[in-house]
Order: sequence, then structure tokens, then C-alpha cells
Amino acid sequence: MSEELNTNRGEAVQDAPTPVGIDELLERVRAGYDRIGPPEAAAAAEAGALLVDIRYAALRDRDGLIPGALVVERNELEWRLDPRGSHRAAEAVGHDLRIVVICNEGYASSLAVASLRQLGLHRATDLIGGFQAWRAGGLPVTSAATST
Repeated sequence: MSEELNTNRGEAVQDAPTPVGIDELLERVRAGYDRIGPPEAAAAAEAGALLVDIRYAALRDRDGLIPGALVVERNELEWRLDPRGSHRAAEAVGHDLRIVVICNEGYASSLAVASLRQLGLHRATDLIGGFQAWRAGGLPVTSAATST
């Protein structure tokens, strides 16, 4: 990349990276780790993995919750799961923690995993098909009303 002078501040800046579409970005991100399906996610949770539900409240209210999953809004995810962060969740015990991120259909979770891996959470993955695949697979779901 070439450098050019930022005329606003008089400092050198690099050219912007070549833009990519979201489909290409998802493909690139997902190539860096192994995603798992609902049965594997359930087994991982049984083995001590942390399931993290990043769906927004309206979806949780409408569709329910996965028992035992930590609910973290997507905009708080990195702060809550960074083991060195001052706002971390009690469950964020270390960088070796196995984390399975769950969104509604398995798209936003892939981008969230990329961010967590940049924080050093190298065992983070996501659920293929998200919450909808979990529910379709007949795995446990509770009403949001009974879980609060």
C-alpha cells in the first residue's frame, strides 16, 4: 500500500484496504476456525463450554432462551468476555475458555467470533444456523418469561 499525506493533519496515512462484500468477509472469517452444529454445541456445553447468546431482546422474548447460555448483547460482547477486561462477566475466566457464540441464524455470530479471536479467545466458535438451528434440532429451549 502506498502512503499519502493527510492534508488535515499533515501526517502520512496508508491507502484504505480494498472493500469486500459481506459474503466474502464471512467466508474469510469462517475459514479461520471450525464452526459447529447444534449437537456439537450441546456436547460442548456439557463438557464445560460457555454458550453465549448474542440475540437482541425482542428475539429472545419471541423465541426463548437456551438453558444455561450466557446472554450478552452483541454491542457488549468483547467487554464482557475479555478475561482481562474491567467489565468482564464472571464466566470469562481465561483465554483458553471454549466459547460458542449463538446469534439468530448464524451470521452475526461469525463476525463476533472473529472479534473474540482477536482478543486472544482462540477457542471461540459459533453455531451453524444459530438459535433457529438449535431449536429445529429439538434441543432445549425455555420461555424468556420463565427465565427472568
